[in-house]
Amino acid sequence: MSSKVSRMKITNVDIWPVDMRLAEPYTIAYETIDHVTNIFCNIQTSEGFIGYGCAAPDLQVTGETPDGVERVFEERIKPKLIGSDPLRIAKTINDLTQLIETNPSAVAMVDMALHDILGKKAGLPVYKLLGGFRSHMKTSVTIGILSTQETVSRARRFVDDGYSVLKLKGGKDVSEDVERVLRVREAVGKKVELRFDGNQGYDLESSLRFIRETKPARLELVEQPTPRGQSDILGRVTGSVPVPIMADESLMGLRDAFRLARKELVDMVNVKLMKVGGISEAIQINAVARSAGLEVMVGCMDESALSIAAGLHYALARPNIVYADLDGHLDLIGDPTAGAVVLRKGHLYPNKAPGLGWAPDGDIDFM
Repeated sequence: MSSKVSRMKITNVDIWPVDMRLAEPYTIAYETIDHVTNIFCNIQTSEGFIGYGCAAPDLQVTGETPDGVERVFEERIKPKLIGSDPLRIAKTINDLTQLIETNPSAVAMVDMALHDILGKKAGLPVYKLLGGFRSHMKTSVTIGILSTQETVSRARRFVDDGYSVLKLKGGKDVSEDVERVLRVREAVGKKVELRFDGNQGYDLESSLRFIRETKPARLELVEQPTPRGQSDILGRVTGSVPVPIMADESLMGLRDAFRLARKELVDMVNVKLMKVGGISEAIQINAVARSAGLEVMVGCMDESALSIAAGLHYALARPNIVYADLDGHLDLIGDPTAGAVVLRKGHLYPNKAPGLGWAPDGDIDFM
C-alpha cells in the first residue's frame, strides 16, 4: 500500500516597511538615532501556516538601507521562496546567503519567518526546538551618551524600574566616559551590573586608559572599544586588561567568529541576528564560540519586539549564551509587534505560543 506524502510549499510572501520614532533619541560614538525603519514580512504556506519576520537594516552596521532591503527582496528573495519547502531552512538560508551576501538583515528576516513556521508546524516555541536550555533571561538596558547628570538620573530610573544590568555607551571622550561610569556606580550601588560599549571610538591608548581609570567601578565587560578593522589592536587590549573584552562590530559572520577565536583576540562575542543573517548562522557562530571557550551575548539593533523575540529564542536555547542586550524595542513608537516578548523586572520571557509567539490580533491588518 502506498501513500502520497504532501509537501508544504510557500505560496506567497509579503513585505512592508514601518517607520518608527524613538521615544527618547540616543547618541553613540558615531551618530545620533531618533527614528528607524524596520521591514516586516510574512511567509504564507499551502497548509495555512504563516511565518513572520523582521529586518532592521542599518547602513553603519549591516551595510543596508530599507530601500535596499525592499529591492533585494522583490528582485531576488521572493522569486527564490515561492514554491519552496519552508521547513528546509538550512537549504533556503544557504541559497539566499550565496545569492545576496551583502544583505544580512534581509536574510535574517526570512530565517526568522521560517523558524516561526517550523515552530507553528511542530506546535512548539522556537527556543524549545533549538534546545530549550532556559525559559527566560535577564537583559541589560542601554543609556546613550549623555551628560553625567543625565546619565546618573536615567540609571537611577532604570534601577527603580527593576533593571539590574545597565550598559553605558561611550567612545567620544575618554575623560567624560570615565566620569560617567564612576558616578553611575556611586549612584546605583554595588549590586547593579555595569557594562560599557565604546562603539569603536577608542584607540589602544584610550582603551587602556579608560579601563585603568574605571577600575573602581568594577565593569562587567567592555564592548568593542576599538575600530572593527583593527583586530590586532582589539587583541592587544584584550591581552592587557583584566576586564573581559567583547567583540561586536568586529563579528559580522562565521568567518569572523573563527578568526577572533583562533587568534584569541577577545574574551566574548556579541551576536546580533541582523548582522550575521539570522538564527541559523547565529547557531553556527555560537558553536565556534563555545568550542573556543568564549562567552556569548545576544545583542540587537533598534528592532521591533518580533525581532527581539527571535533573538531571545536563540539565546534561551544554548547554555553559553549567558548575556542578553535585548532592549532595542523598548523606545519604539508604533511597533506593530509590541507584545511579542514579555518584560518583567529586567527579565525577558517568550510568549507561550508556538513559533516566535506572535501573530496579528484577529483580523487586524497592520500592513
